[in-house]
Amino acid sequence: MRGSTACRRENTKLLMPEKLVCGENVWIGENAYLDASGGLTIGDHATIGVGVYVWTHTSILANLLRENRPGGAQVIRRPTVIGAGCYIVGHAVINPGVTIGDGAVVLPMSVVTRDVAPGAVVAGAPAEVVSQVDEAFIAGLQVELQAQRASSVPAARP
Repeated sequence: MRGSTACRRENTKLLMPEKLVCGENVWIGENAYLDASGGLTIGDHATIGVGVYVWTHTSILANLLRENRPGGAQVIRRPTVIGAGCYIVGHAVINPGVTIGDGAVVLPMSVVTRDVAPGAVVAGAPAEVVSQVDEAFIAGLQVELQAQRASSVPAARP
């Protein structure tokens, strides 16, 4: 992982790290599984949450042909891309060959089977667009943060 500001938490598994291109200020949560065997690119300021699985290969052909043997001659590898500023929440699954555009959000327990447009918010299995990251979306989060900070201010002592 390039960059001194990339953070990979405990129990994260990284398959073939030499095929990972990782941006700056990336956070990878506990128990995430990153398969870089087909090529994995993660953009700057991306977050991959707790227990997220990111795949870049599939052995379905080997199984269907009943040729599943050590060495993976029938394994299909597809480059997978997670854009800058993406937020992928815990226990989501990203399938091989998917590109998640800059600033996209993948909500919990989602299964991403096709490309996600920049700024899209997706949820479900298979993941579908449920919202967009726009000024109103960001403003709503900022209001929530301000309210949280205001309520956590200790009461003044007499």
